[in-house]
Amino acid sequence: MHITFLGHSTFLLATQRHRVLIDPFLEGPTCPVSLAEALEWPLDAVLISHAHGDHWGNALEFGRQGVPVIGTAEVGDYAQAHGAKQGIGANIGGTVHGEWGSVTFTPAFHSSSFPDGTYGGMPCGLVVEMEGVTVYHAGDTCAFSDMALIGERGLDAALLPVGGHFTMGPAEAARCLDWLRPRVAVPMHYGTFPPLTGDPQEFARLGREKGIDVQVLDPGAVLDISAVTR
Repeated sequence: MHITFLGHSTFLLATQRHRVLIDPFLEGPTCPVSLAEALEWPLDAVLISHAHGDHWGNALEFGRQGVPVIGTAEVGDYAQAHGAKQGIGANIGGTVHGEWGSVTFTPAFHSSSFPDGTYGGMPCGLVVEMEGVTVYHAGDTCAFSDMALIGERGLDAALLPVGGHFTMGPAEAARCLDWLRPRVAVPMHYGTFPPLTGDPQEFARLGREKGIDVQVLDPGAVLDISAVTR
């Protein structure tokens, strides 16, 4: 699997056969590709951690093209009601399967509403499994000890917010690594807006002290999971 960081909390997960986009904030200030370019990608699904505009982002543009938009029940219903051809709603503890793989919804401690103020259901983390690779996208959250249960899945990668203010910062995110124990960790949700001052390099330093490979990716950079060793 290749993981492409597209700025903020947006990631493209790609195997030889499938592509899944997470939290498609393609018009965000740090995204290195245009929305028009991204809409040409052959995507299997768009996964949504929660409904805030910097995560919901451009989901409807993809949904109107026929790409399944998958999130909580409220997210799936909202997508369907606003023009997505296939909005799929699930909830915490549930798993949605497709030919591309699966996504399991985990808790996240945050809030969730659409840009128009509509309630977006509970915020989530996402455990994505594709062709034998398991990736945890934490969404927006603080640290919580039940992350140890997520870590028991055997994570190849953990994508964690470190920006602070609206989520945990570097030190708290590094604490999560004790529970998650991924092969590699990638910081996200930092530097996009003025309040997000958490330093990803501080997270990397703390993570490496714990024996975790931390990769700080510039927007547009690609991480090859097969090249990561524990």
